[in-house]
Amino acid sequence: MIQRSAESIYVDELCKSAKDAYRQIRSINTSKKNKVLEKLASALVSRKSEILKENAKDLEAGKSKGLSSALLDRLTLDEKRIQSLSNAVLEIKALPDPVGETVRGATLPNGIRLNTKRVPLGVVMVIYESRPNVTIDVGALSFKSGNACILRGGSEAIHSNTILAKIFQDCLKEEGLPANAVTFVDRTEREYMVPFLKQTSYIDIVVPRGGEGLIRFVSENSLIPVVKHDKGVVNLYIDKSADPKKVLPIAVNSKVQRPGVCNAAENLIIHSEYPYIKELLDELASKGVQLLLDPKSLAIFPKGQPVKNEDYLEEFLDLRFSVKTVDKIEEAIEFIEATSSGHTEAIVTEDISAANFFSRSLDSAAIFVNISTRFHDGGEFGLGAEVGISTGKLHVRGPMGLVHLTTTTTYAEGEGQVRG
Repeated sequence: MIQRSAESIYVDELCKSAKDAYRQIRSINTSKKNKVLEKLASALVSRKSEILKENAKDLEAGKSKGLSSALLDRLTLDEKRIQSLSNAVLEIKALPDPVGETVRGATLPNGIRLNTKRVPLGVVMVIYESRPNVTIDVGALSFKSGNACILRGGSEAIHSNTILAKIFQDCLKEEGLPANAVTFVDRTEREYMVPFLKQTSYIDIVVPRGGEGLIRFVSENSLIPVVKHDKGVVNLYIDKSADPKKVLPIAVNSKVQRPGVCNAAENLIIHSEYPYIKELLDELASKGVQLLLDPKSLAIFPKGQPVKNEDYLEEFLDLRFSVKTVDKIEEAIEFIEATSSGHTEAIVTEDISAANFFSRSLDSAAIFVNISTRFHDGGEFGLGAEVGISTGKLHVRGPMGLVHLTTTTTYAEGEGQVRG
């Protein structure tokens, strides 16, 4: 008799219960879904003291482990962020339910009627790090789109994730629905991750969102289709014609507002003929940004530090900014092609031809003209929230929202036709 490991038994039981839950929720109506989401939004606010208490445990542990200020910021839940979580749930509730939407209707020459409709994907597993808001965002998006989800957060947020998942599960149970429609993995050891990635009978898609190491590990070990939500090496290019009244707020917002998130800019590319380079670097430094400068920009701003080539490939997730000076827009394009992770590229310019050339030349999930990179976000794009931001090209690219958690089924009707 083959002995099964504790890890295997644990994973099998969770996956089976998630699949069973999916079978029960895949066809519930929109009003029932929305009632659960409304309860969840209310419960997040009414139970905020529980959430803050558990989050404080994670923050204390994080500080003792020496987590960076940016990672601690990602981890932090306060009253304002809890309210934002609640608001995001209400936004998802207000969105049209994609399930049942007709994608294509046609009658063939032989009289067969085709109706292609959106249906849930099934069981979605999301593996994520640091940010406990993902537990609610992904749970709500999955539930609204008729899917069950398996959520595996990082050890640094275990207490926060546990209470958030419990609140969601309580709301499901109050409405007579299976709690495991939102299944939470409370074992964070690495040996418990690999068995999930082999569960082809129960899990339909795996979404890793986090650091480069996590993405690589999941991609190399998964037998299940993977939608990558890779690191954000985001580039911001200041063209020679850029309006300084736009440059300063865009550059500061892109880097400083929340440096620990994937849509924060990491590389600042400046045309050598932009006349206010020193003023731009002065402004960034005054905001606490550590500037890593190439020789040309270092000559203009000697208070910075020399940049290394590998810095341009790194997602800092903190207040470091790598700076590259170029003499023409073609150099900026070449630089971005060599360094970008395919997440977001932005240009600040008053030259329409430069904006068009920039947009046509690059191949990333988002190309921005004269706006902060921080707008590359599911909520900002009107999706309510996001499972993550996909940097791949298959199935979904950019913010992954409700509609991207569905696939299609074609229903065909006839009067006895047979194929000749």
